[in-house]
Amino acid sequence: MAVIRAPENEVRLLAQLMRAEAEGEGDLGMLMVGNVGVNRVLSNCLDFRDIRNLTQMIYQSPGGFEAVEKPYFYQRAREQDIRLARRVIGGERTWPASNALWFFRPEGGCPGEWFNQRNTGRYKAHCFFAPTGEDCPRVF
Repeated sequence: MAVIRAPENEVRLLAQLMRAEAEGEGDLGMLMVGNVGVNRVLSNCLDFRDIRNLTQMIYQSPGGFEAVEKPYFYQRAREQDIRLARRVIGGERTWPASNALWFFRPEGGCPGEWFNQRNTGRYKAHCFFAPTGEDCPRVF
């Protein structure tokens, strides 16, 4: 059962985002980007209040994703990417992005905190950051 509602066009949009943000990090990296996106829709907290669907989440400004500003994002979603997007919409969570609302790719190591959010870990080039359960109970 899906954890968020997503019509087919939004499944494809999430697949495009996952590929654009993390294709070089393989399926796991792409699943983690998807986790962050789904968590933002679920959360209704902090920077993501009133984000109700994947389209709003992906194109949120400010606070959205750099990928939407680059042509690579606008490539048609591949079937393998769509399958990954459906997995995260269905509730699959992958650590360290399980409860994360943010990620970024630092030049060096991951900071312990980023904008007052705790580091939950790193996967390849990306560091992931999660709120507290008190601040955002819906992502836990």
